Amino acid sequence: EPRDPGRVGIYACGPTVYSRIHIGNARPFVIFSLLGRFLRHEGYEVTFVANVTDVNDKIYDAARADPDSDDPVSRAGRSSAELAGEMTAHYIADTDALGLGRPDREPLASETMTAIVSYIERLIEVGHAYESGGDVFFRVRSDPNYGSLSHRQIENLDQGEGVEGSDRKQDPLDFALWKARKPDEDAWWSSPWGDGRPGWHIECSAMAEQALGVGFDIHGGGSDLLFPHHENEAAQTRCARGQELARIWMHNGMIQLTGEKMAKSVGNIALLHEAIDEWGPGAVVMYLIGGHYRQPLAFGRSELNEADLRIRRIRNALTRVVEDEPTPPEMAHHREAFFDALADDFNTPRALAALFEWVREANRRSEPAGGRDLREMLTVLGLGEMTPLQGADAEAIDAEAAELRDRREAARAARDFDLADRLREQILELGWEVRDRAAEPAELIPRLR
Repeated sequence: EPRDPGRVGIYACGPTVYSRIHIGNARPFVIFSLLGRFLRHEGYEVTFVANVTDVNDKIYDAARADPDSDDPVSRAGRSSAELAGEMTAHYIADTDALGLGRPDREPLASETMTAIVSYIERLIEVGHAYESGGDVFFRVRSDPNYGSLSHRQIENLDQGEGVEGSDRKQDPLDFALWKARKPDEDAWWSSPWGDGRPGWHIECSAMAEQALGVGFDIHGGGSDLLFPHHENEAAQTRCARGQELARIWMHNGMIQLTGEKMAKSVGNIALLHEAIDEWGPGAVVMYLIGGHYRQPLAFGRSELNEADLRIRRIRNALTRVVEDEPTPPEMAHHREAFFDALADDFNTPRALAALFEWVREANRRSEPAGGRDLREMLTVLGLGEMTPLQGADAEAIDAEAAELRDRREAARAARDFDLADRLREQILELGWEVRDRAAEPAELIPRLR
């Protein structure tokens, strides 16, 4: 049940803008954009917020001059604000190319400083934070519920801050809310504790609360953010406001390449704009929703090629339906199964299975099927602008069907009739019939093209 009847607030942690985003960064953007679409379809008024972290250590580090770089800009260095602004523009352009629209609000950390400072002041006031040498730290042990989100024992925790500020902490578990200005940092803000800038975790607590209030419905982000980022967000708000920041925490699994999560720090990344250029936005979206959002997702050319094939199968089916006409009643259960799957923990793989059952049944019909249900399902998945195959794209489907036809001919020659029957079914799913001939290869007959 939403906090406010009929309304749902969603906050998803966005990127830290120190370089172009990779396809792994796009997964939460896609998942939570589509979750918002589904909830709107179900009649809710949705506010979807996705922040941009434009104040962070990684941005300072990336902006500094690198004398060993082959890139003239990196060799000379630039201001952290300039780098953050450039990469924010790239992020917006790259995600715009997915065709899913923009979040309703996209707050910047750099524009939320007043709220951030006020948040920290409140935590100090109620005894959950303290100033030390110009830094401000959160007292982790002051929150009896700390660790409840990530289900970790407090004795085994590491905030990931290394030795920075350790000599100023009352407890090694404490984490930074405000960091005093360092000589090599070119951007800072004024505060009651001196010039500096906020820690990462307090930025999101402030941005989320400013956009949606406390106790909003869904807080999303990658599973790598569960600890410490989301655990610390939850603790800050719990201690400052006396209630939980969000009612539901949703974490999407990581994209995995070479057996480990895709990350800029690891160097095993595939940039989003390059993937879109090669496979198209539809295939990238199809790939990202091909697995359940909570599970890791393998990445490679074969996975993107399979997603592209799925897109072409749908576009091929669109050549065989009558747009804006009702779906035949005997096919309506596929639409029902599709939306039931999305209502059950946003199960996109099961929803896609229902959609492709619809496509298979439409391809088998001797008369064109009404395509209204198909277009409705595609729209909820952000694929509603998909067009029927034409020209060279249609020829690509022909080539695939011809390859399956040739494999079926070989299976028949080897008297492997079970395999031949399975290949006939695959050809049928592509929208083609097979007409066997005595002295020549079987003929492919397009169904209702």
